Amino acid sequence: MSRSAVFLDEMGVGPLWRLRQETVQPAAGEIAMQAPAVLAEPEPEPETEPVAEMAPPVVLAASSPAPVPVAVTEDSSTAWFDDAPAPPPARQVTDAEIAAMDWDGLAAAVAKCARCDLCKTRKGVVTGHGDRQAEWLMVASSPSRGEEREGRALGGEQGLLLDNMLKAMKLEPGKNVYVTHLLKCRPLDDAGQERLPTDAESAACRPYFERELALLQARTIVTLGQMAAAGIIAGEKPVRGKVRQLGRAAVVATFHPDLLLQDETGQAKARAWADLCLATGTHAARA
Repeated sequence: MSRSAVFLDEMGVGPLWRLRQETVQPAAGEIAMQAPAVLAEPEPEPETEPVAEMAPPVVLAASSPAPVPVAVTEDSSTAWFDDAPAPPPARQVTDAEIAAMDWDGLAAAVAKCARCDLCKTRKGVVTGHGDRQAEWLMVASSPSRGEEREGRALGGEQGLLLDNMLKAMKLEPGKNVYVTHLLKCRPLDDAGQERLPTDAESAACRPYFERELALLQARTIVTLGQMAAAGIIAGEKPVRGKVRQLGRAAVVATFHPDLLLQDETGQAKARAWADLCLATGTHAARA
């Protein structure tokens, strides 16, 4: 037997010239051809370079066992995550649902809010902080980049200045005072620069502020900056030195701490002090 025949026989294939032992019934009208009884054995192949001995054939089982789970270790690279599609937005709460929330529910709703398009550009939300039973409420318009990065309303240098303003009013920061924004996200234009909020953005965020106000039951509100003074009472032009009313709370407007930090003449600080004196006197008179 030739070398090729031996290899084929070892693999379970059999000689190339061996015919299948099947009987094919000729179709009607056809003549059955009879295969020759014996075929001439092929010429032996010429000797070539030695061929490595082949391993015996592998017999596969009728049914393969279930694959064994393989433990996957976390890859330090997060490139795949950057390209992953964003998860579907959470169901948005209604104004009525916001009006029934407690403090913890309100903070959770603000953190995942998508009631306006600011959720597409923000790096984080900025919720209020302070005494949740405070009689005093300090309100700015919308967060700055620093506040967004810190996740705290009026933090950094402007926060230190605000603390000094409160101490001048005989108030202790963090006690009987709550600090927040009308908007919880930072408005940006297409170039990534800060801008004024749109009417739609202000309206979408308004229920959160109104719920903060209802939970606090604050008696005196001090607005910080022109935008906060204009936005807190819709349709009413803010005037410094005048006491306005929002529900049961008195509203007094003053300058934003960030503007006061840029005041080199001291004139804005003097006017701000007059505003704070007006707020303090009004609060005492309504005690």
